[in-house]
Amino acid sequence: MPRVLITETLAESAEAWLCERTQVERCAHDDAGLDRPLGEAEGLVVRTYTIVDEAFLDRAPKVKVIGRAGVGLDNIDLPACKRRGIRVVYTPDANTQAVVEYVFALMLDHYRPRTDLPTYAEVETFHSLRKTEVGKQLDQLTLGIVGFGRIGKRLGCVAHALGMNLNVCDLLPEVELRKAVDYPFGFVDHKTLYANSDIVSIHADGRAANKRMIDAEALGHLRDDCLFINAARGMLHDSDALARWAKTHPGAQVILDVHNPEPPPEDYSLYELPNVRLLPHIASRTFEALDNMSWVVRDVVKVLEGNEPEHAAV
Repeated sequence: MPRVLITETLAESAEAWLCERTQVERCAHDDAGLDRPLGEAEGLVVRTYTIVDEAFLDRAPKVKVIGRAGVGLDNIDLPACKRRGIRVVYTPDANTQAVVEYVFALMLDHYRPRTDLPTYAEVETFHSLRKTEVGKQLDQLTLGIVGFGRIGKRLGCVAHALGMNLNVCDLLPEVELRKAVDYPFGFVDHKTLYANSDIVSIHADGRAANKRMIDAEALGHLRDDCLFINAARGMLHDSDALARWAKTHPGAQVILDVHNPEPPPEDYSLYELPNVRLLPHIASRTFEALDNMSWVVRDVVKVLEGNEPEHAAV
């Protein structure tokens, strides 16, 4: 049976399935002993933190297929894999629902504050909480979605169902985007989206041109009370510019689930700001999404058996 190396965790069911069909070895991507199993592997299964670049591939001369248990391919040098004839497979829709639910949870956390009652609340405490815990309805707000791919489209669908107004910007032509969904939205440029949205949620891909797209200039167009959410990729925002903007806009709120690097360094400029909420990259952490991502092993085995995979990036 072909040898497959797993460098990060997989769901038990998917790993057991893979073990029935291949010789599986596990070795962490940052383990000092990685060279030996990597040099013998014909298949490789990775997740977020295994950086598959030219130097990594030089250590993996027998690899025929790399399975990315997830959506983004930012950590894999696709041109390098293509030059070497290595197939790259992934799970493009595995965590869409998880991320969409998470982003809406963040919105509701912000706009619908709520405090649990203590074990016993006196009359004064009870009625005081009722008076102070007053929020905004999402159907009175405009959501700006930057990047209208799978997640962006599903996010827009839920927003429309809740009665929100939508602004969208994307590289694809407007006519193609409107064919892909059955709800209305405003197709605008970045500047217009930032200026006319109560909430801005980033869902752009990891191409080099998008690096630090949320910089000082972009932030300068945001509303003073904007809720800014990045649950996509840490490389999409300029952390220092975002920290400066948060300090000078106390009525705004920044929520980041992703960072660059991860974990953030000790001197991260966004620490301890009252209007900045930092989370540990958990948007896709549902049992269902993790299971869906792990089943990339099906396409890994297809390639090793000489068959065409269902979801191939290369």
